This record gives sequence, C-alpha cells and structure tokens, in this order.
Amino acid sequence: MMKILVVATGNPGKLREMQAYLADCGWELTLKPAELDVEETGETFAANACLKASQIAQATGQWAIADDSGLAVDALNGAPGVYSARYGNSDSDRIARLLRELGNAVNRQAQFICAAAIARPDGTIALESEGICRGEILHAPRGDAGFGYDPIFYVPEQQLTFAQMSRELKGSISHRGTALTVIRDQLSVISQET
Repeated sequence: MMKILVVATGNPGKLREMQAYLADCGWELTLKPAELDVEETGETFAANACLKASQIAQATGQWAIADDSGLAVDALNGAPGVYSARYGNSDSDRIARLLRELGNAVNRQAQFICAAAIARPDGTIALESEGICRGEILHAPRGDAGFGYDPIFYVPEQQLTFAQMSRELKGSISHRGTALTVIRDQLSVISQET
C-alpha cells in the first residue's frame, strides 16, 4: 500500500512538480486540506519549510513535505529573499520592482534557493535539504515558460533564462530540482521508518 505524503501547498501546479520529482518513491502525494493555512513567519527558507511541514503533519496526522523558495540578488543584499512571493501583486509586478530596484547595477549575480523538509505525523522533522542555482538577472525578460522570476533569471552555463528552458532541463539544474533530488534519495530510507 502506498504511504501518504501531504504536500503543504494549495497549489496543484506545485503538487504536479513534486510528483514528477518524487515519482517511484512508494509515496502517494496529496494536497493539504484547503482550510489548513500556515503563516510563513520564518527568517529563512529552511525555517519556513520546516514550519509548514511540521504544522501540516500535526494537523493531518500524516507525513508531510513542504518547500520554501525564492530569489536572492547579491546587489540587493539578498532581497527579495523570503519575501520573493510578496514582492508585488503579480509576477509582472515583482519582476518590474526587482528590475527597478536593481537599476543599472553592474553586479547582477543572483541565486534561486529552495529549502525542503519532511515532517513525521507528530510534527518532528525527519529530513531537510537545500538546493541553490546561481545565475544573473537580465535587464529585460526573455522566454515565456515557467513562472515568477524565471524570465529574468539567466543561467550562463546554459545561455538561457529559466523561462527559455524545457521543463526537463530546468528540473535537472534548478534549486527545487536539487533540493528534491536529495529528498527523493532519502525517501526510501524514511519509508522503512513507517
């Protein structure tokens, strides 16, 4: 029988993305109940991921997984960081604000960071991981795939923005892909615990 792993999100797109990374792990991923909401009060991505996983696990009595991710721009002292999703009312607002604040800065180095955590049904954290993808911020968006800051996040090794990459390529090098690969490799170990 497949074990249930509750994904601490109400976003079906994020659920599908996690299912793709964690396929064949012997766990059935399911969305958290809509009425359960966890306020992200942590100061770091890792703190928010642990907070969400722990609270959803306790509330549902099931194993839970959560992630928190965002963009950290070197010239902006790591902003928008944990506030990446709250940096504007829409993706285009957030991109416009970031480009405005960065202005003509020469240093355009940035990194996407993703922290992921799995909590046991009692809320204790069983596993944490972090993935980082370095890149730079372009002066204008390029590409129309992806979401969020993807159109302005350029990966020099690929000579593409996240928004220009195939889903497979982005998944193989992205911050979320890196963090979830570590989780995937540990899930079989965890399943012996249950």
